[in-house]
Amino acid sequence: MKLFSKHTNVLPGFGPTLGFTIFYLCLIVLIPLSALVFKTAEISWQEFLEVVTDQRVLASYKVTFGAALVAAAINAVFGLLTAWVLVRYRFPGRKLIDALVDLPFALPTAVAGITLATIYSHNGWMGRLLEPLGIKVAFTPLGIMVAMIFIGLPFVVRTVQPVIEEIDSELEEAAACLEANRFQTLLRVIFPLLLPSLLTGFALSFARAVGEYGSIIFIAGNMPMISEITPLLIITKLEQFDYTGATAIATVMLLASFLMLLVINLLQKWSRKYAE
Repeated sequence: MKLFSKHTNVLPGFGPTLGFTIFYLCLIVLIPLSALVFKTAEISWQEFLEVVTDQRVLASYKVTFGAALVAAAINAVFGLLTAWVLVRYRFPGRKLIDALVDLPFALPTAVAGITLATIYSHNGWMGRLLEPLGIKVAFTPLGIMVAMIFIGLPFVVRTVQPVIEEIDSELEEAAACLEANRFQTLLRVIFPLLLPSLLTGFALSFARAVGEYGSIIFIAGNMPMISEITPLLIITKLEQFDYTGATAIATVMLLASFLMLLVINLLQKWSRKYAE
């Protein structure tokens, strides 16, 4: 005798929970985003293009997306190395280092920005060593990239780390039995398995860096056309009561965010298929 029909759930309540989910999603996400789009729609297409293609705005795009791309690429390399060391080796302080990887998640972004600006200023611990070499970090586009690297590294490490843990050491032993050297084993056996998760971590790090604000403004210098990021430009226009201009630029960033989310979802889907 069947106690439950084929379509009966042990825990009922699909209807109310689905309704609450849709209501909550609309209240927190869809309604604010719709208001942004509707506010932007108040201006003509020509005015919209004039705002989002202004020289100062284009310069902020270049700084924001350019620095985020470079920071994500650096995080992809060193995040992979960090994850590999944490998984494959046992050494004193490993758990402490593993915990420190998550520090950018817990640390308030403003605190991170002030700390980085202090360390890399001309009289800071690192700045006093770098400036005699002609390398100025604080209050330059390079400082923006440093802040983006800081907040983006955990995304790569935590995305790649579980995949490294699942790689069977027998694959490496089999490659060695076939007379493959370490470089060939890494390039042809290990790296293809890590590539989907590495790309996902890269995309997550890039997306996080593009939307970052708090940790960047203290070290960027915020000079128009040089070291001004797009989120700061949006805040500036709001302070000038230019709501139309702010929402127009925010709409561009919103479209970029949707595109990045689409890429991340496609990479995760590809990663699952590759694992199967």
